[in-house]
Amino acid sequence: MPALWIAHVTVTDEESYGKYAKLAGPAIEKHGGYFIARAGRYVQLEGKERPRNVVAKFPSVEAAETCYHSADYQEALSHARDASERELLIVETAE
Repeated sequence: MPALWIAHVTVTDEESYGKYAKLAGPAIEKHGGYFIARAGRYVQLEGKERPRNVVAKFPSVEAAETCYHSADYQEALSHARDASERELLIVETAE
């Protein structure tokens, strides 16, 4: 079943987070993922508001998790850790 990688982010250091974004996209694509929403317009109805919301679709939960733990994505993530506050989850779709 396909899966969604959903990130809610508050960027605290634009320069470092830009380095993350530059590296994260290719890492996600390498694992079969593609962006379906990326920092677009949103309406916060409940919970903690994060101004950057990203959704990527993967072939499976396992593909998304493998991407997260890959060396390529971890290299990207090293730039985001101190440059953002974020939540990230993977959820299987109902397709």
